[in-house]
Amino acid sequence: MAFSPSNASVGLQISLLLSFFMAAFAGPFLDSFDYNWGQSNSQILNNGDLLTLSLNKECGSGFVSKNQYVYAKIDMNIKLVAGNSAGTVTAYYLSSQGQYHDEIDFEFLGNLSGDPYILHTNVFCHGQGNREQQFYLWFDPTADFHTYTILWNTQAIFFYVDGIPIREFKNLESSGIPFPSYQPMKLYSSIWDADNWATRGGLVKIDWTQAPFTASYTNFNDNNACVSYYETMTSCNTPNSNLNNNGWLWQTLDYSDQGKLKWVQDDYMIYNYCTDSKRFPQGFPPECYVNNKY
Repeated sequence: MAFSPSNASVGLQISLLLSFFMAAFAGPFLDSFDYNWGQSNSQILNNGDLLTLSLNKECGSGFVSKNQYVYAKIDMNIKLVAGNSAGTVTAYYLSSQGQYHDEIDFEFLGNLSGDPYILHTNVFCHGQGNREQQFYLWFDPTADFHTYTILWNTQAIFFYVDGIPIREFKNLESSGIPFPSYQPMKLYSSIWDADNWATRGGLVKIDWTQAPFTASYTNFNDNNACVSYYETMTSCNTPNSNLNNNGWLWQTLDYSDQGKLKWVQDDYMIYNYCTDSKRFPQGFPPECYVNNKY
């Protein structure tokens, strides 16, 4: 095609249109995440400040962080699937790769309309999980956004809901108990079909007439995180890093937080692997004998 002023005008219009769409869809989520499956069931809205993941009968969806971390405090505001969400699982977790991977899990197990969600937590160390604790929540997680925080530091792994600690898994490596301490982990989230186990042990199946099932995300924050660059190099141990700004790396629960943790575990915990004698007839995992907060 020969060049002409009209061609140039068309080219300029296309360029401006592309720039508009790139600007419209730029924002925290595109800056921070990639889709890792089911992109057709995902949307980025509000100039990149809101992301949704959906599940239909054909496919679920998920995203993964561009950064990987060795120790991090990660906040995400999540609004869960409303209505009859039985059989669905919305997962939000840190994980490394490989057979001996580490993982820190929030999983939200859907339920029939009117029945509460179950918040399922787990910790994998060097490929070994089976450290489940489950909770009901003290609010409706489908009515509004709530903040779910993973704090993984040198002292422990803490799970928070709206700033309230619900679980603590201490670093007991000095006692020979595995703890995630060196494998970089990325942040993942997904929504998927788990009706073989998620609701009442798989007795309640997904009602596909209610699809799509949609979870929404906003206010992602990884400002307090050690981003892994190369082997043992992170943003927390580079020559220019300021350790005075990284108090979260050594954070523990103060007296007030210990009281909040006890309140949640006394009133809202519905399963604790450290008290399941039928599952562990030969004795509980070693961390359970140190104290019962795991």
